[in-house]
Amino acid sequence: MDFILQPWAWYVGGPLIAISLLLYFHFGKNFGASTNFETLCTIAGADKVSDYFKKDWKDRDFALMFVVGLIIGGFISANFLTPNQAIDLNPKTVQELTDLGFSNVGSEYFPDEIFSEDVVFSLKGFLILIISGVLIGFGTRYAGGCTSGHAITGLSNLELPSLLAVVGFFIGGIIATWFIIPILF
Repeated sequence: MDFILQPWAWYVGGPLIAISLLLYFHFGKNFGASTNFETLCTIAGADKVSDYFKKDWKDRDFALMFVVGLIIGGFISANFLTPNQAIDLNPKTVQELTDLGFSNVGSEYFPDEIFSEDVVFSLKGFLILIISGVLIGFGTRYAGGCTSGHAITGLSNLELPSLLAVVGFFIGGIIATWFIIPILF
């Protein structure tokens, strides 16, 4: 059990990701999760409202199973395989986040200033989560995929649109980190 609970080195995780990608390629599938938004909308009947959702969702059932596996794996990991919530962050990062008003920096994964019940049900917290979710959902569909799909599958296929999307993701992250988060907090 100690082996599973320790962080895995890059030379273990990297080849496991590569093997997963090779299996996806072998079976003619693309790696990513964002197309599941469309699939779930199609299953819910959005195809009756918009032609955009007129797709055969059964062709994407493997992606739905992938997301179900992510949810189950995340639950197992968070509840049974994470003995310590502490995160080893750079002291400068800890200080900068503390200066912004984050009190539990490095002691747990989800900051109370964003994810506590008091904040989530406040107007500011609710708006932050809703607007962030809409922007992420819209952005992934507009970019034609999510960060994992573009950065892992697209770049390994040497696709220029994926390179542009990944550069855009990084630029968005830098803008959020340096400008938006300090304004909000």
